[in-house]
Amino acid sequence: MRDSGVRFLTVDMPEANDLTVGIMALVAQQEREAISRRTKEALAAAKARGMMLGNPNGAAALRRAGEGDVALRVALSRNADAFAAGLAEVIAEIRAEGLTSLRAIARQLNTRGILTRRGGRW
Repeated sequence: MRDSGVRFLTVDMPEANDLTVGIMALVAQQEREAISRRTKEALAAAKARGMMLGNPNGAAALRRAGEGDVALRVALSRNADAFAAGLAEVIAEIRAEGLTSLRAIARQLNTRGILTRRGGRW
């Protein structure tokens, strides 16, 4: 974008000029590279310790079975729909209590001890 001649204006740093934005872009690029390097090193170390990386039941397993990732997407969608259908009545009860914002519904689901599909808190 910088090379296109677009002028940057930042709300949180109105005094920033082209030099400031350029320096910030370089710092961001350096951080992206550092994150990539650290991630690769961590994965290599985990692999060296014998840790299995990836999901053995994921897309690779489906590809080996000749089904491709279409079957994976269909299965994930079906599971998500079934989970949502199971929550529909609970959500309706919560909304009937006057709690209609997403934050309020999530708080009530947590209060009731209902976990997300992956077992986490809302």
